[in-house]
Amino acid sequence: MIDLHSWPTPNGWKISIALEEMELAYRFVPVDIGKGEQLRPEFLAISPNGRIPAIVDQDPDDGGPPIAVFESAAILVYLADKSGRFLPRDPRGRTEVLEWLAWQVAGFGPMLGQHGHFKLYAAEKLPYAILRYRREAERLYGVLDRRLAGREHLCGAYSIADMACWPWVVTHKAQEIDLAAFPHVRRWYDALKQRPALRRGYEVGRELRG
Repeated sequence: MIDLHSWPTPNGWKISIALEEMELAYRFVPVDIGKGEQLRPEFLAISPNGRIPAIVDQDPDDGGPPIAVFESAAILVYLADKSGRFLPRDPRGRTEVLEWLAWQVAGFGPMLGQHGHFKLYAAEKLPYAILRYRREAERLYGVLDRRLAGREHLCGAYSIADMACWPWVVTHKAQEIDLAAFPHVRRWYDALKQRPALRRGYEVGRELRG
């Protein structure tokens, strides 16, 4: 059994989607980030950065004590290795997936997060900040769109790279990013939305969403 300490956000959805896709048994443990529960000592013990998601694998493959993993990219790689799915074993295929996973966690997610913050949540609307992150968000959507031209998935077969990127594209409506300008992203996004396991993962914690 894997304990998933998380909240229904794009980064949290990455892991609930992966767990559903990989058919790994898990228990959802809500961490209400609106109430600051991510800063409680018991959560910091498994996620030192004080951010969701984090997991605790109660039955690791080495038969030893539970393993805690924080940071969504590390969790996705850990789960893929544990399940033997969605991360190629050959060095070329594995490297390609890890490249796009790194792209998501280093750029696509953070820039969309900043754009969303300044556009939707900041008490003071700062035109410079909104424009700066809007331009970078659109640039990154363009990178993703070019990558998906002529491809069903980001890296050959469906992988953890797709699982990492898809939940952030979910935010496009709130952020007023028109996917019509990114037709390959639109096609990919709509196709993945039909995956039953992805849909189940996306629904985890739905009743907690504000």
